[in-house]
Amino acid sequence: MFKISSKLISHKTKFFMILLSFSVIASFSSLYGPLPAKALAEENGTPVQETNESNIQQIPLTSEETTSQTAVTAIDHDANFSPSTLQFLKDNTGLDGEQWDNIMKLVNKPEQDSLKWTEFYGYAEDIGDDRGYTIGIFGATTGGSNDTGPDGPALFKAFDATSGASNPSIAGGLARAGLKGKMSGSILKLSDSDSVIKKKIKALQNNEAWREAMWRTFYDTYIEYSVQQARKRGFNTALTIGSFVDTALNQGATGDDGSLEGVLSRSGNSTNEKTFMTNFYAKRTLVVDTNDYNQPPNGKNRVKQWSSLLASGETDLKNADAAIIKVTNWEMK
Repeated sequence: MFKISSKLISHKTKFFMILLSFSVIASFSSLYGPLPAKALAEENGTPVQETNESNIQQIPLTSEETTSQTAVTAIDHDANFSPSTLQFLKDNTGLDGEQWDNIMKLVNKPEQDSLKWTEFYGYAEDIGDDRGYTIGIFGATTGGSNDTGPDGPALFKAFDATSGASNPSIAGGLARAGLKGKMSGSILKLSDSDSVIKKKIKALQNNEAWREAMWRTFYDTYIEYSVQQARKRGFNTALTIGSFVDTALNQGATGDDGSLEGVLSRSGNSTNEKTFMTNFYAKRTLVVDTNDYNQPPNGKNRVKQWSSLLASGETDLKNADAAIIKVTNWEMK
């Protein structure tokens, strides 16, 4: 192309080019709309605070990872409990719906690889750990060679009671569930096929009496003892109570060295809650992947959930939605 000297351009031509420039700018403006006020202000070095709700940016939760939007979305924790269960838990543990909802998320991650714990009231499966069938939100078992003191029988008896039986029994609860079985010593032997057992328990998912029985049995078997052990040491935080509950339902409340009772006996006597719980987590880590409690390394990650929350100061489990998502963001094996 030829390079035309500016000296040869007439005034008329210059005027024409100026008009053409404005025309091009107008065309771009119509295509993309007016420049945002923020862009204009920043160009001039003037900071502008956006007030448009659709443009508000969420504060990053961590520098290491992108956290799910659900972490900053308001959650109605109380909606996951019936009014009677919620009041029962408040009266007997001193913890509210938000705290119990967070505890259950931490429990359910290593149990079911999900934070949606309310979806497991109707869960039943023989997971091959010689504990019989594992049932419901806290893993009640029917018993076996690896569990000679199962809590499943108590669950069915409680179901009969919450369903209105004046003289509740295990047989009555089984009948209400549509199942057949009988006790063999302390073990509940279900005689239905695997598919029938799963189908019948699944049908109870939204049964209010079943849900109430689940929580009453959970409390009687694990929660009450856990709360007692925390309070006798002068500890009342949701994190400590939840840690004890998780240990009890996973490894047994009392009994051998692996039970909550056994781990507590080796955790020292510190009256400082953080010091005691740090020792407790260390002792639990040594046994949590043994005796078919968990499949390694799931047990260690299970304990790490609680210890990480302690380290970050999330002891009351309030306003902890993002923190819960972060500590449960590990892969089950």
